[in-house]
Amino acid sequence: MPAQAPEPAVRGLIDAMTSVFPQVGTEIDDAVQARTILAAAPKSPAPEIPVAEVRDLAVPGPGGDIPVRVYRPDGSAPADVLPVVVFCHGGGWVLCSVDTYDSSVRALANATGAVFVSVDYRLAPETRFPGAAEDAYAAYAWARANAAEIGGDPARVAVAGDSAGGNLAAAVALMARDRGVAQPTFQLLLYPVLDHRRATESYRENAEGYFLTAAQLAWFWTQYIGPDGDPAHPYASPGTADDLSGLAPAFVVAPALDPLRDEGVAYARRLAEAGVVASYGVYEGMFHGAIGMGALVPTAATAFAEATEALRKALA
Repeated sequence: MPAQAPEPAVRGLIDAMTSVFPQVGTEIDDAVQARTILAAAPKSPAPEIPVAEVRDLAVPGPGGDIPVRVYRPDGSAPADVLPVVVFCHGGGWVLCSVDTYDSSVRALANATGAVFVSVDYRLAPETRFPGAAEDAYAAYAWARANAAEIGGDPARVAVAGDSAGGNLAAAVALMARDRGVAQPTFQLLLYPVLDHRRATESYRENAEGYFLTAAQLAWFWTQYIGPDGDPAHPYASPGTADDLSGLAPAFVVAPALDPLRDEGVAYARRLAEAGVVASYGVYEGMFHGAIGMGALVPTAATAFAEATEALRKALA
């Protein structure tokens, strides 16, 4: 059943965001140009969200050191031993950075009471699959081995991410299982990219008009996989993996107005069928990327609250 049309205020927000976001896959085909356009977009006037501490570190990765930004939540003391969340940002594996997601990660850290490790993984097309996935996995392995260094508990290390970052978080869980490494405590997947086939009903319903478009997603996949890569590899398309057993518990946020809605729901259902404790929420009137826009998108506030509550409970 098609999603309900957004309220006028939400419609205006979608149109405003669309007007400054690079129209890759239709008007723009160059990643550097797309990044330049995104960098020139107006910045939010909102004041910086306070946290207890922010540290920029480098962790060893398969292609050299990986920059990470570590956030301790507001109100925490230096001696507190907190759960850890390894977070991967969105941007279609091509755009964005830890800087772009600074405000989002601050809000998530404060809402969950966890130390967040935000990963500046290598971007496509300069580094194609599996580069970003391997960087995310390396950051997860580092966080487990070095949790004490950042005031974290090595027994409570979750993964999280939005959009392409949700893809990477899901891939980390699969990689950890396949490599005999301890599973994350939890996987929080915010409107994740999970299925290269792009053939769901929500892709048809929400192909354009709700910020993220089907054409953009096709372009992002091409940049990430390249001409010789395998888009069906489970670490690229976790939603097409044959075996989802033995993975960490999960919660999936699936905005109703998102082309990715149905693959997120399908992944949560497949996890549950495989014996994994997994759940999902479909949020009417919410579009891709809106998790931190609860003041303007009412159902996004609900999604943020339910997502952070699921993560907080899992890490308790």
